[in-house]
Amino acid sequence: MMERDSDRFRCLSRRSVVLAGMKLALLGTLAGRMYYLQVTESPRFRMLAEENRINTRLLAPSRGLVIDRFGVPLAVNEQDFRLVLVAEQAGDAEATLTELTRYIPLDEQALGRILRDLRRKPAFVPVTVLENLSWEEVSRIEVNTPELPGLSIHEGELRHYPAADATAHLLGYVSAVNEADLTDDPVLTLPGFRIGKTGVERQLDLNLRGEAGTSQVEVNAVGRVIRELSREEGTPGAETQLTIDSGLQRFMQNRLAERESASAVALDIETGEIYAMASSPSFDPNDMARGIKPALWSGLLNDKYHPLTNKAIDGQYAPGSTFKVMVALAALEAGVVRPNQSFTCNGSLVLGNHRFHCWRKRGHGRMDMLQGIGQSCDVYFYEVAKLVGIDLIAEMAQRFGLGRVTGIDMPGEKPGIVPTRAWKLANIGERWQGGETLVTAIGQGFMLSTPLQMAKMTAQIANGGYEIQPHVVRRMGPPRDPAVVGAVAIDTETRPLGPSLGVSPESLKMIVDGMVEVTSGPRGTARGSQLAIEHLRMAGKTGTSQVRRITAEERAAGVTKNEDLPWERRDHGLFIGFAPVHAPRYATAVVVEHGGGGSSAAAPIARDVLRECQLRNIAGRIVSAGLTPPGTREG
Repeated sequence: MMERDSDRFRCLSRRSVVLAGMKLALLGTLAGRMYYLQVTESPRFRMLAEENRINTRLLAPSRGLVIDRFGVPLAVNEQDFRLVLVAEQAGDAEATLTELTRYIPLDEQALGRILRDLRRKPAFVPVTVLENLSWEEVSRIEVNTPELPGLSIHEGELRHYPAADATAHLLGYVSAVNEADLTDDPVLTLPGFRIGKTGVERQLDLNLRGEAGTSQVEVNAVGRVIRELSREEGTPGAETQLTIDSGLQRFMQNRLAERESASAVALDIETGEIYAMASSPSFDPNDMARGIKPALWSGLLNDKYHPLTNKAIDGQYAPGSTFKVMVALAALEAGVVRPNQSFTCNGSLVLGNHRFHCWRKRGHGRMDMLQGIGQSCDVYFYEVAKLVGIDLIAEMAQRFGLGRVTGIDMPGEKPGIVPTRAWKLANIGERWQGGETLVTAIGQGFMLSTPLQMAKMTAQIANGGYEIQPHVVRRMGPPRDPAVVGAVAIDTETRPLGPSLGVSPESLKMIVDGMVEVTSGPRGTARGSQLAIEHLRMAGKTGTSQVRRITAEERAAGVTKNEDLPWERRDHGLFIGFAPVHAPRYATAVVVEHGGGGSSAAAPIARDVLRECQLRNIAGRIVSAGLTPPGTREG
């Protein structure tokens, strides 16, 4: 009995020892784990706790300002409040948005867009819910923040264009970043961040964008900001000064707006600085910056007058009779036609089986080069073209910049077309025909050019045959001293002329004299648009380009007048010109789509633009001399 009790005691003792050992081991493990967590891993958990308490946020940099040549603001930044949502802080994002609708209305389309963005982006990336909030809306949201987890108000900047539609095509606009725009730059993921989409805003986007800053804020468990701990501002984008005169730009835009669709360029014949470049109809780029409504965007896209297109560099038109100056120059330089050599115009010319008509049905009679240019006689230039040939005509046109982009510091420029034998064979697969040389000689057929190319061509004729580089950017860098804003004359910047185009002064003088004849001759096609003030007088060349074919039957019955045709079947009106005649400084090109003849549609606009250029320059000289307070003349 005693032995059994003794065995049972030893058995219990062993079990107690085992259990005690197991407890000691468990306690040791627990103590070791506690040591590991509290001592060894203490820095990591302290860091994680800090990360839960402290958020580091990127700060969008201020976009660089854009000013005109006088320092007048063209693109600025205004204060903007936006509401953003961080999914990982919200928990149930849909529930948060539903709660938000109690305080701020959200339509179905907006809700769909927000939920779509939440699905596409990582949970930690803020998604814009609303923009352009009023003070009342901001207050309403801030008061109810505890019921709106994950939502917060961000203060930012919104791009604003003071001149609105007057500078829309030139400056372009900024808009929200889409997936195709994303790069490794983290600033692109910021809610409400916008980048340049067209115009100067797009061309110089990286320079205007700046570099992001950072902000460290303390937040509570639901992500609400308690306080800002530190802040490092970003680097603003570079301020950009353009060659544009905003007053002249407004004047040009308003003048073009009198027609259904038109475009124009005015530039310096020596420096290549563009004073104004406009396309009409236009649009308000502020709508894009704020977030354009779908209905408005659809209306712009479907407008038959193409308000979104910068026709000054993107519009390609048959230059019509403005191209005759190149044909005449090619003939003079080749020595195949003398200035006083004349041809008879009876109203048409027959080549092979085709009859080529002059715009003047009864003809011009005997014409030399001065008269041929001044009265824009088609038959005269048919005769000249037969002697010169398409190859020499094309070579001269290309020498003066037609048929290729000018290289202006803006996106979207089109090259136009200067047709040659090789071009037709390569692009159409057919051999060149003699009649096509005649059609090209009057700027029709395959010939296409942009208003900017025509303005450059005109400038190079007026400056003595030297190449220029059209440009709109004058300076990039830190802001100038405000004390000098507005005190820069229109012609302060001078650049050496580019290389010579290799044309004799005698040939150029003949062309210039012909252009003077256009505006000042007794039978000049633009004599009715000449400037009345002697020292402001202009020279130029009219042009009319057909957009339809006139049949023999219609000619026999009488060609239908432009005003009796539907708008889209009317001729384009064109004019190229420079001023002042005695000391050329400014060149312009104007295209009025379906406006009828160049003498009636385009020449009056060019006259007004060249007059405004000269009057504004006179005013600028007075201002820079300190005789009157700085200011700009609106015309």
